[in-house]
Amino acid sequence: MPTSVPALTSTEAGVARMSWLTAIVAWFGVVLVGVLSATGSFAAPEQIEGHLFGHHPSGTAGVFSRVFDTYSYFTVWSNIVVAIAFTLLARRPSSRSVVQRVLLLDALLMITITTVVYWLVLAPTDTWQGWSLLTSPLQHAVVGLLAVVGWIAVGPRGLLTIDLLPKALVVPLIWIALTLIRGAVIDAYPYPFTDVATLGYPGVLVRLAVILVVGLLIAAGYSALDRRLSHRNRSSIQN
Repeated sequence: MPTSVPALTSTEAGVARMSWLTAIVAWFGVVLVGVLSATGSFAAPEQIEGHLFGHHPSGTAGVFSRVFDTYSYFTVWSNIVVAIAFTLLARRPSSRSVVQRVLLLDALLMITITTVVYWLVLAPTDTWQGWSLLTSPLQHAVVGLLAVVGWIAVGPRGLLTIDLLPKALVVPLIWIALTLIRGAVIDAYPYPFTDVATLGYPGVLVRLAVILVVGLLIAAGYSALDRRLSHRNRSSIQN
């Protein structure tokens, strides 16, 4: 006889609903930018400063390089992590596995960095045109709001413990390593602050170290907020 699946509590059901919404929107953006890149639908930049992504053969000859570049941006990585983390959370809202907890903290940490860095550093010189009028606000604002506000509103609580902080930096460190290795091979980088050919390794590493420190503080902030919200929930239940 098949084992019965325990019914979700009202809290878990709320987490699952919000997580499905966040995951679907994030997956939509991740797939959309890949399709648009493969078909060459994004407007070509008028001018590329420094050694940044954007130089591709036209038509089918540039499909691979366009798609590879698209999925090399930290923005897209953060959206992928959000999509994976909230899909797992939607499917198993009561799980407390280390993988699921780390992915949730990674999702919140990375999408926050994406949103903050974009709007403070990159947005002033960015120009939206064509499909980027949809994809840029979707991946730099909407997904972040859904993930962060949704988690604050419905939880789950008690997953983001302080011991997860070092583990939460693994994915960002992998992105940094791959970005620098690939950049050294193709002489092109996703962002001005990662442009080694222009800034040199010391300049880039200092900037990335600052972002990592900020990211660690953000992760610690989410851990502290999780403890506070968990305590508030317990107090309200006891009262």
